[in-house]
Amino acid sequence: QVQVVESGGGLVQPGGSLRLSCTASGLVLDDYVVGWFRQAPGKKREGVSCIRGKDGTSVDAESVKGRFIIFKNNTRNTVYLQMNNLKPEDTALYYCATDNRVAPSPFYCSGYGTSHWTYWGQGTPVTVSS
Repeated sequence: QVQVVESGGGLVQPGGSLRLSCTASGLVLDDYVVGWFRQAPGKKREGVSCIRGKDGTSVDAESVKGRFIIFKNNTRNTVYLQMNNLKPEDTALYYCATDNRVAPSPFYCSGYGTSHWTYWGQGTPVTVSS
C-alpha cells in the first residue's frame, strides 16, 4: 500500500524559510514524478513545484521562482521543498503528490493537472505571518 507523508510546515515570519519533506512508502520516488501543491482557504489548489526522479527535471510556478527549490534525496526516498523569502500569500496547506504517468510540465504541475495524480499526502500547513 502506498503512503505519502508531508512534514515540515509551521509558522514563520515574512522573509523567513521553511523546508518541507515528502516521503513515501510502497514506492520509490526516484521512479516517479513528485509534485508540491498548495491550497489556501477559499482558493483552488495550485501547483508549486514538480520534479522527475530519474533526471531531476523540474518546473516551478511563476509565483515561487527564485524563492522555492525542489530537490530529492534518493537515499532517504524523500523530496524536499526549500522555501525562502516567504510571503504572507504563501500561506496554505501544502500537499505532496506522486505518480508515474505525469510529467514535470506546466500543465501537470498546475491546478488543472491535479486530477492526474494518484497518490496524495494529507498536507502540512504553512503560515506566514508577523
